[in-house]
Amino acid sequence: MDTATAPSLARETARRRTFAIISHPDAGKTTLTEKLLLYSGLLRTAGMVKNRKGGKLATSDWMTMEQERGISITSSAMQFEYRGCVVNVLDTPGHQDFSADTYRTLTAADCAMMVLDAAKGVETQTKKLFAVCRLRGIPVMTFINKCDLPGRSPLEVLTEVEDVLGIQACARNWPVGSGRDFVGVVDIAAGDLLAFDKASVGGAQVAPMTRMPLASPAAETRLGLEQQVQLAEELEMLQVAGTPWDRARFLKGEITPVFFGSALTNFGVEPFYDAFIAEAAAPGPRRATRITGEEITVDPLVQPFSGYVFKIQANMDPRHRDSLAFVRICSGMFERDLVVKQVRRGAIVRELRLSRPNTLVARSRTTLDVAYPGDVVGFVNSGFAIGDTLLVGGADQAFLYPPLPSFPPEVFARIQPKDLTKRKSFDKGIAQLASEGAIQILRPADNPTAVPFVAAVGRLQFDVLAYRLQDEYGVETEIQPIAYSCSGWLKGDRETFRPTPGSQLCEDARGQLVVLFPSPWDKTYCERENPQHSFAEYA
Repeated sequence: MDTATAPSLARETARRRTFAIISHPDAGKTTLTEKLLLYSGLLRTAGMVKNRKGGKLATSDWMTMEQERGISITSSAMQFEYRGCVVNVLDTPGHQDFSADTYRTLTAADCAMMVLDAAKGVETQTKKLFAVCRLRGIPVMTFINKCDLPGRSPLEVLTEVEDVLGIQACARNWPVGSGRDFVGVVDIAAGDLLAFDKASVGGAQVAPMTRMPLASPAAETRLGLEQQVQLAEELEMLQVAGTPWDRARFLKGEITPVFFGSALTNFGVEPFYDAFIAEAAAPGPRRATRITGEEITVDPLVQPFSGYVFKIQANMDPRHRDSLAFVRICSGMFERDLVVKQVRRGAIVRELRLSRPNTLVARSRTTLDVAYPGDVVGFVNSGFAIGDTLLVGGADQAFLYPPLPSFPPEVFARIQPKDLTKRKSFDKGIAQLASEGAIQILRPADNPTAVPFVAAVGRLQFDVLAYRLQDEYGVETEIQPIAYSCSGWLKGDRETFRPTPGSQLCEDARGQLVVLFPSPWDKTYCERENPQHSFAEYA
């Protein structure tokens, strides 16, 4: 590494905070993301996931279908400055039908923000996403949202986090009141009351915050007697039985700091984000494997530029109609027109010049000249695939970051264009959506020239598929569901494998064998009938 760039690389890397926001659908994840844009100064007014007539929609839900349905369908990346740090935020879909996109996006994060509904607590999809974070060693900060609505007691939700997720929860602040009586939070470490005032309908503007000692006359005036008594009892209980704060344990994933607030009204949002900036880690070392098979650790400040493609998205901007590869930079400084090697599945594919890098705020893009570890950069896609590693260095030093998993599909269909004259546009759209990981293309192993199956993790993906083919490629389609409900990648000798009645042996786009089954029972039966074979849960 050039010694002249080392100080700036260390300084800029230390300023980076890269995180993903995870939650069960409708817990308020996208609203919380929007409010970070508001507090960073990037937005003058914050939008809403489901807006009132004439109102502004959430920035991160850029796809028309997302705005129509009020849900996040695809992950989005945004970069901006906040409190002297460069924040890279990855807003992920909460619905389980889009979980594959969320899992891949989580690999690019150094930290996760877990959003819980104060009334519903830990929900199904939250448990799955938290398990992925734990598996990958990603520290998790927790935000208990919707405290401005009737909900469960904060102690009950805190206990559920510990019991259901199996992690100690450390309350960093505590709600004052609930529902309509929710007025702010107590900073437990400082002993201060952070009181908020509504500034606008739907939290479109920053909520004014007043900090005052909890024992001060001003705080006593702000709180009613009943609130004071209840608050004193709860804080005393926390002092006796609560988990003490330990940043080292948080970064190891042993405890999760918990904050309370309302993303809709902005109450509690500012202290939560301030704590994230102060406590979350800057980008650190990552594991990789040389193409020779040697396991290595990549230091972001020592290794020259490297990164990997974790997402591909086409047609984000109707003015461009191109495809972007999202790259998480893991080491070294990136400069425009850098010449890199592209590594895929243990081999160097080609050498190329990265001449059109973009920084992203949802669908908006701005050309950049330099980027650092932790940054998410968009490159106009010309031959990239999800999981590719990009790096600078000699061929003998080339390596590959851990491959991103593909999950076995659970819904299957045949799809055809209604107008056969649009076959070319149809094929282009299908190929693009498959490259994004939104769907998988499977061909019957005994008849590769037959009409292929499309497969996905969840049924909503087929709705997205049909919508995007019509919206982006002008092709109306007919989708015919097929009666399979689970699958698995075949491990073992193909020649000795004996498919059971009702099963279908297929090949995916990478040439790997995948077996489709009418039911989980059929899959179990097939395993019993083929004891020398097994089915991988991801590939």
